[in-house]
Amino acid sequence: MDSSSQEAEEKRKINEVKTFFVPFALEAIKEDITINTNAPSKPSKEKIINQAFKFHSQGNIPEAAKCYQYCINQDFNDHRVFSNYGAILQGLGKSQEAEFSYSKAIEIKPDFAEAHYNRGNVLSSLGKLKESELSYSKAIEIKSDYAEAHLNLGNTLRDLSNLEDAELSYRKAIELNSDYAEAHSNLGNILKSLGKLDEAIFYYEKAINIDKNLESALEGIGRSLFKKGNHSDGLLKIREAIGSIGFNPNKSSITIN
Repeated sequence: MDSSSQEAEEKRKINEVKTFFVPFALEAIKEDITINTNAPSKPSKEKIINQAFKFHSQGNIPEAAKCYQYCINQDFNDHRVFSNYGAILQGLGKSQEAEFSYSKAIEIKPDFAEAHYNRGNVLSSLGKLKESELSYSKAIEIKSDYAEAHLNLGNTLRDLSNLEDAELSYRKAIELNSDYAEAHSNLGNILKSLGKLDEAIFYYEKAINIDKNLESALEGIGRSLFKKGNHSDGLLKIREAIGSIGFNPNKSSITIN
């Protein structure tokens, strides 16, 4: 793997979409709803919203989307509807529409941390890094123990070349969730970039102890070892990371950075 490929891999974000966790027992909803606008009596607003949540939680995305769209068309100004519909749009790759939906959820409920977080993810995917930074920061302001928001804020700060603040964000994510393998690995990447190779290896090893198959941490150890002059062990770790069984360092050319 050359240096440009490594850089691209290290900049890959973990943009996890957060749907709204419905505040009731899903199993308590027994009936399905058929939305018929021509019926003499329509289902109640809350009943339709609850049905959308049920479909969404069951993975029935087409039906959930229909319910959310119906709610929006009927001017049901419910932050949960716009946030979850944004998650569906984001999953379909409709990033601009998703951003609008999350923004609408925030307009209705400004202290909705999950919507700020998800909007940050969308903005990041659109390359709007400064706006993404603001959204993650707002999510953290509302919910200070939001480990995922700290992680993705770190990713955005890293992509803005603000490595010192990115390091602080990753450390905060780890403080909040000591088993957060990605945070350990991403912190290792930052420390490696800052030349703190021994500390980088420490965090890569922590990441692998949590997730032994985390390729970015395995490769990170390899590159750190190589930089320290331990070329043999470094190349073995890189080979393990890329899964190249037939790798032969005498015949293959790779760039270590």
